[in-house]
Amino acid sequence: MPIQTPIRGLRSFCVASKCLSFKHAAAQLFLTPSAVSHQIKQLEEQLGFVLFKRGTRSIELTSSGKQFYQSIQPIIHQLESTISEFTHNQQNKTIVISLPEFFASELFIPRLSEWSEQNPDINLQLETVKSGSEPSQVADLSIVLANGKPNASIVHELFPVRYAPACNKKLYKKLKNIGFSALRNTPLILHRSRPWSWHQWADKVNIDDFDPKQIIQFDSMFGVARAAQQGMGIALVPLPISKTWFSEQLLVKLFDDELNTNDRYYLIQHENMESKTELTLFANWVKETFVDSSSSSLML
Repeated sequence: MPIQTPIRGLRSFCVASKCLSFKHAAAQLFLTPSAVSHQIKQLEEQLGFVLFKRGTRSIELTSSGKQFYQSIQPIIHQLESTISEFTHNQQNKTIVISLPEFFASELFIPRLSEWSEQNPDINLQLETVKSGSEPSQVADLSIVLANGKPNASIVHELFPVRYAPACNKKLYKKLKNIGFSALRNTPLILHRSRPWSWHQWADKVNIDDFDPKQIIQFDSMFGVARAAQQGMGIALVPLPISKTWFSEQLLVKLFDDELNTNDRYYLIQHENMESKTELTLFANWVKETFVDSSSSSLML
């Protein structure tokens, strides 16, 4: 006949054996003394022998009770330790990822539901930084925009960045028919990490007398795109990361010529992830989702 002894009864027995008091055992287990007494009584009935000698004010283990305690206590202790360890691991499956704010808002967050649906037991903590800033030092993984391969032990290239001259629709209608002369009298917007990017673009399209009226620099890619969308001027907007701004017609390309650079987005692993399955899973998802700018999902 199989024995179906509830774990809670065995645990109550072990605690009561150490306390030699149902009252004190109940306090440790957050139960009533009568509940502890009832659980142990059920255990005795299943075992077929008495575990405690019950007095008016105290209890004492019987010889069978002592033998049973010595046999069962290590098992209960191991079981509790195992449950605690697994519960702790599940509660602390959190991945901290550092990434540029524009990458987060335009590419990462729109795709994040795919990951969350497939991995509901893994928490994510996103630390956003401005493009060109140093990644968070406490992150498990970082996505960075750099002009060359970052100096880190484990680096994966995601995709290259190119820049296109763009403005809002109202300004586009005003400037579209006057060619490069539009650059002389309209503020030009760029990211401060690339202060010479407009001059590089002008060299590419062979503008010999490039002399902009005004250049406005922002310390965030979002600021660059937002300023252009608000009609402040013409911006060199990063592609393919800004594709939604164009598909929703918040921005329009003023010229077809784009500036190709060595700028790349990279995924950096800050530690050996072999012992952390969740980090390996997440890193693989990032690579599968964002690697290769020729992917149709990233092209404008």
